[in-house]
Amino acid sequence: MAIIVNLDVEMAKNKISLKELAERLDISMTNLSLLKTGKVKGVRFDTLEALCRELNCKPGDILDYKAD
Repeated sequence: MAIIVNLDVEMAKNKISLKELAERLDISMTNLSLLKTGKVKGVRFDTLEALCRELNCKPGDILDYKAD
């Protein structure tokens, strides 16, 4: 099972940088970068909610599933 993180796509649609999004969400650029590259084991629902609010999207726009 593979979860695909499309955070970079949503950021590009909204023309927002990693630094600006990290500041808006009040999380570190390192943690946001790890999430963006899919190098995390999980994401908190409150973080996902904040991302959706700032990027004006749904969780499914950020996270996708691809069968192996």
